[in-house]
Amino acid sequence: MNDSIQQQIETLFRNDSRRVFATLARVLRDLDLAEDAMQEAFAAAADQWPGDGVPENPIAWLVTTGRFKAVDSIRRNTKLAEISGDVVERMSRVAGTNASRAATAIEDDRLRLIFTCCHPAIDVKVQVPLTLREVCGLTTDEIARAFLTTPATMAQRIVRGKAKIRDAAIPFVIPELSELPERLDSVLSVIYLIFNEGYSASSGESVTRSDLSGEAIRLCRLVLELLADAEVMGLLALMLLHESRREARQDPRGNIVLLEDQDRSRWDHHLIAEGQQWIERSLASRRFGGYTIQAAISAVHAGAATAGDTDWKQIVSLYDVLLRIQPSPVVELNRAVAVAMCDGPEFGLQLIETILDRGELGHYALAHSARGELLRRSGNTAGAIEAFQRALTLTEQASERRFLSDKLQELRGYSEY
Repeated sequence: MNDSIQQQIETLFRNDSRRVFATLARVLRDLDLAEDAMQEAFAAAADQWPGDGVPENPIAWLVTTGRFKAVDSIRRNTKLAEISGDVVERMSRVAGTNASRAATAIEDDRLRLIFTCCHPAIDVKVQVPLTLREVCGLTTDEIARAFLTTPATMAQRIVRGKAKIRDAAIPFVIPELSELPERLDSVLSVIYLIFNEGYSASSGESVTRSDLSGEAIRLCRLVLELLADAEVMGLLALMLLHESRREARQDPRGNIVLLEDQDRSRWDHHLIAEGQQWIERSLASRRFGGYTIQAAISAVHAGAATAGDTDWKQIVSLYDVLLRIQPSPVVELNRAVAVAMCDGPEFGLQLIETILDRGELGHYALAHSARGELLRRSGNTAGAIEAFQRALTLTEQASERRFLSDKLQELRGYSEY
């Protein structure tokens, strides 16, 4: 029985700890205090629930416990004596909130926290990393990898962001409609990065984390309710189309299955249909941007009955548009792969070499993996082995490591003949 309860607590922590944190952050208005309170609440659950049983509304219980733990912490901390009265009074006002109302409020607290972290008073270079750390609980190392920078640099940015929220007393609220546009780009960037971490987990055994990608889609729907913007529609479409392929992206052993090898009958065609509808609405507005173009690229894949039926010329053309709207080395890399599929591996390989020669994406595993695959298809086995080996040193995702190791084993066996 106790083992079962402990497993429930671990599942709650994995799936819902950031929801609890977001509500505590709104109430306490201090990210560090909220983090400590959340951790203490889960520790209290591990201590009490095996004897008392799991409460009817465990999320609300954790929030309430976290509140009281924070009050105790403030009272014990003499350095915070000057603000403890204000916080304790605030705690008293909310302590009586009934569980059902608390649970309803919690649903929107992560969105409130996203808007707080994306406040225009915070440096734009800090907004997205801060949100990924505080809203999603990603580690500094994971965020640094996503931004192709060092953990030390990223840690400094996050500390600066937290200090700005505290010192400027930035409110934990969803802004007025007139204030939404200036924060929208950062908010959508955060939601997409949350989705990407769920769709292609940066580390660990699992290829995907459905809790994160599902939360990103939910948050995007909430933003769409607030603001019917074309790019919100485009991002929602993009995530739905990617999510439609989740079940086909790994085999029963948890290994990666590439897009061209996936069983397309396992794709979720309801999600595909909804995604296509949002693309049409976004395009009809004539105010669309990069997310809508990316969604259109994904829709071309979704519309192909087999990998061989993929319209790669159309995909290359869409990447040309995307590069004009949103130039980046990662977009260039994706376009290079599409060119290779359209015109032959040597053409795509030349483009990837140019990107790497510029010193960009040198620490990006997918760039070296793509180069290795194109070298393999060009017949350069030795070069492919070198590229795949480099990619292997740059990824911590277990299934990606198995995939690359299998590629290397196959190539080394082939090179012996």
